[in-house]
Amino acid sequence: MALKPLRPCRHPGCQVLTREGWCPKHRPQHKRRISVAWHRWYLLPLWTDKLRPEQLLREPFCRECAKSGVRTYAAVVDHIRPFRGDWTLFTDPGNLQSLCKSCHDRKTALEQAQDRRESDKYRR
Repeated sequence: MALKPLRPCRHPGCQVLTREGWCPKHRPQHKRRISVAWHRWYLLPLWTDKLRPEQLLREPFCRECAKSGVRTYAAVVDHIRPFRGDWTLFTDPGNLQSLCKSCHDRKTALEQAQDRRESDKYRR
């Protein structure tokens, strides 16, 4: 079996030759998120056939965009309060809102950043 040719590390400015793409110093340390067991709840018929479609019919436009006076079709059903494995919060129609993808991604990123800040606070 032939070996891959040596090439410079992918890190900008690093000239170390490697076959893996990254030298040991610059190899990304990806920490893969462990999928939580309750993420599978989104595959249940209760979600796919009832809760999600009913919410999108009830509220077809993005709630966040509507606050700015913009009418954008919603593509995502979001939990207002993160349910974090609480079945009651997951299935509560009052805890659901319709959002466009960009608003949902923004909200999720803010929530995850807040969670990281809180977990870092307790690690110190």
